[in-house]
Amino acid sequence: MALSGTVDVSAAPAADRLRPVRLWLYAVAALIVLMVVVGGATRLTESGLSITEWKPVTGTLPPLGEAAWQAEFEKYRQIPQYQQINRGMSLDEFRTIFWWEWGHRLLGRLIGFVFLLPFLYFLWRGLVTGPLRWKLGGLFLLGGLQGAVGWWMVASGLVGRVDVSQYRLATHLTLACVILAATVAVADGLRPVGAGRAAAPQARAVRFAVPLAWALLLAVLVQIFLGGLVAGLDAGLTYTTWPLMDGHFIPPAANLLVQQPAWRNLFENVLTVQFNHRMMAYTVLALAVVNWLALRGGGPAAGRAALVVGLVAAQALLGILTLIHQVPIDIALAHQFGATLVLIAATLHLRRLRGTG
Repeated sequence: MALSGTVDVSAAPAADRLRPVRLWLYAVAALIVLMVVVGGATRLTESGLSITEWKPVTGTLPPLGEAAWQAEFEKYRQIPQYQQINRGMSLDEFRTIFWWEWGHRLLGRLIGFVFLLPFLYFLWRGLVTGPLRWKLGGLFLLGGLQGAVGWWMVASGLVGRVDVSQYRLATHLTLACVILAATVAVADGLRPVGAGRAAAPQARAVRFAVPLAWALLLAVLVQIFLGGLVAGLDAGLTYTTWPLMDGHFIPPAANLLVQQPAWRNLFENVLTVQFNHRMMAYTVLALAVVNWLALRGGGPAAGRAALVVGLVAAQALLGILTLIHQVPIDIALAHQFGATLVLIAATLHLRRLRGTG
């Protein structure tokens, strides 16, 4: 999705005829943020495998009646997670984890309807035309793909293992965040020409800052993917000190590369995965600071860059607290929510910097 350019509505009868479309997209973005947080809670409560079938239509309704609950529970009792970890779980305990996963899936369906129905209405009213039509259509297709990836992730934990694949979990989380960034970028691109503009930073500063802003946004997405790997491996429960890991700031290479072939350590070695997540956090913070320094005195662009620095620093602090307190659900969810705020801020900063708005 485009990260630059602002729709020219100067010829429109109203000053901002696309405002309803823009507000709708921001509402969709807010729901995606909620979806990411609820997904985090589903993971932290180990609820994600409680529904063992993918029923996009009939699965909208929860079990109705005691017999339906018993049937759903019986399906869960057939998978390795129950047999190896939760054997002896009561029906009431099963209901608790079921409601988390059911709510997560219901929210995904809700987002689909909240996107599709207004999209069709705006098409009918002629508000969505040209390239914008294709951008919004692309977002809808990405949303459908995200649902399929979610089931692909769940399916990995139903046979032969007691949890979902960290590869698939990280992919599911990252795709959600890509959709979030694209939605925010498209929405911001619908501002009227000149909206919110003030003194633009010098062209020289912009030429230097734009590549940094791109690098920052990409680094944030990589960091989110790495966070998904950490969550998938429960790596945050293994090395719970900071700034040292197992007594080292940089662990010995022999420990970081203990698995063969070496590339597997990047995705399967708990030490290496958590180490990479830490190092990428420092990289994101460094990029944010350098970007801010490049834009000092540059009006709104400098203010946005400073906001990104503040959000990244707060997010790093939440990450440290999550680690040293061994992943309490409240701090962990705040950390996941913070990741979406950093991503939104970095997306808006880049898009407006490229438009010097």
